[in-house]
Amino acid sequence: MDGPSGLAVTARGFGLKGPRGWAFRGVSADAGPGSLIAVEGPSGSGRTCLLLALTGRMRPTEGLASVGGLELPRRMSAVRRRSALAHVAGVTDLDPALTVGEHLREQVLLQRRFGGPRPRPRVDDALTTAGLDLTSLPKAARTAVRDLERVEALRLSLALALLGRPRLLGVDDTDLKLSSAERDAVWALLRSIAGAGTTVLAVCSEAPPGATPVRTGTDRHDDEHDDGKEAADAIASTGRS
Repeated sequence: MDGPSGLAVTARGFGLKGPRGWAFRGVSADAGPGSLIAVEGPSGSGRTCLLLALTGRMRPTEGLASVGGLELPRRMSAVRRRSALAHVAGVTDLDPALTVGEHLREQVLLQRRFGGPRPRPRVDDALTTAGLDLTSLPKAARTAVRDLERVEALRLSLALALLGRPRLLGVDDTDLKLSSAERDAVWALLRSIAGAGTTVLAVCSEAPPGATPVRTGTDRHDDEHDDGKEAADAIASTGRS
């Protein structure tokens, strides 16, 4: 299938202040459609909050940002409709008791109900793009999520997000607890998704070569945030991811 047209992402002096202080501040970005954007910074530096702000799920406090020409925060709902999230703890968690096939069927039903006027979801296309081969799993589509390897679970989360044919894909904790070889494989996968047209916004501790880095700054101690809790709260206030 033809890939979606990615969204350009720009920001100047972008910041978000929460109840316990600044989640991030002074962020700049300038990436064209179909870019691989690496949201780079240490854990606790507001990376997840920035991911959610740029995908229209958290309201920024200061600065300017635009996603596909849609200004934030004024066009947050429009940005949400054009984007999807994967691998965000507390937001897109996979149910360990469900099988891979059950997750896929559930997501297809959700897309048909809430996805709006988009092409009908095609599971095979999403799995291929995410690099998840069901025949390689212990019980194919009947494999429980709890039995997946870490990278397989990430690929499943990506496939579920891609079913909505997003123009902007936000991925959290891209390189968390992965070996060097696994990180290389995941970044190669995200490059291929971006190369097919979807802009990818990926949170990481260190940007890979060739990606457009967007830095959140240094870790905080006095005003340290729990990105995961703020992420869950943000989605609860805006609806589905």
